[in-house]
Amino acid sequence: MTITQLKYVLAVAEYQNFTRAAQKTFVTQPTLSMQIQKLEEELDILIFNRGKKPIELTEIGKKIVTQARNIVNEASRMKDVVDQEKGFIGGEFKLGIIPTIMPTLLPMFLKNFTNKYPKVHLKIEELTTQEIISKINDGHLDAAIAATPLNQDRIKERVLYFEPFVGYVPENHRLFSNKKIDGKDLDIDDILLLEDGHCFRDGIINICKAFKDNTDESFQLESGSFETLIKLSNEGLGMTLLPYLHTLDVSKEQKKYLRYFNEPSPAREVSIIYRKSELKMQIVNAMYDVITGVIRGAISFQDIKVISPLK
Repeated sequence: MTITQLKYVLAVAEYQNFTRAAQKTFVTQPTLSMQIQKLEEELDILIFNRGKKPIELTEIGKKIVTQARNIVNEASRMKDVVDQEKGFIGGEFKLGIIPTIMPTLLPMFLKNFTNKYPKVHLKIEELTTQEIISKINDGHLDAAIAATPLNQDRIKERVLYFEPFVGYVPENHRLFSNKKIDGKDLDIDDILLLEDGHCFRDGIINICKAFKDNTDESFQLESGSFETLIKLSNEGLGMTLLPYLHTLDVSKEQKKYLRYFNEPSPAREVSIIYRKSELKMQIVNAMYDVITGVIRGAISFQDIKVISPLK
């Protein structure tokens, strides 16, 4: 039994196809198939039901995959221990970022990070929170940046910052004349929301529910991006809420529509998250330092006091 054989098993389990698994592990399909067959013969079991399309794991195969994942992760940990002892910060690092954070935060820290740590090969994916949780648990991501807390037993969270919510209120809206707004001012019926699946949407719903027990969750309009929500709001279709960092990119003309909350401002907690096995912690720590440094150095939250984080 070899680590390579176990990696091949994990690849087939993921892609449910020998040819695709071979492509992803950079070997020929016959080589991959032969190595898996050798492992099955050694263990005297069948890991895969090859008669199914797509290929399925046998019952014992499911247990083998779980154990293989642990072994491969621990083998990676061995190299990681050596890298940390040598102070080496480099190699491939797979990072996931949720869609409501990626467009604003990534441009702020990416160049600084790559300049400071040129030996790190970043592979970045925009993923939903649920996709991130699944990929971290399966070992397909080294870390991610997401709204927290997630309350996942196998995942650690390290808070980067608290990001206030900011109202975007068009001229025809009942709150436009308010210099500041409160959570109790919000009405879910005239708030434009992101589509289902975005945790920022859930945060808005939580704010409204905190002040109204009978909140009706049948919404007028939903969209997949803040840019679209702003355009719809400008058309007089309702107000919306934006993450603070996103408001830094609105035009000078649009800034007159921004309304900050009275203290304590509702906010979301943003963290870098990773497996409890703490693989590649030297890179996680380096990324944490760069991001928090950028936030402290480039962003002034003015007089906004953040107390109540909302996911």
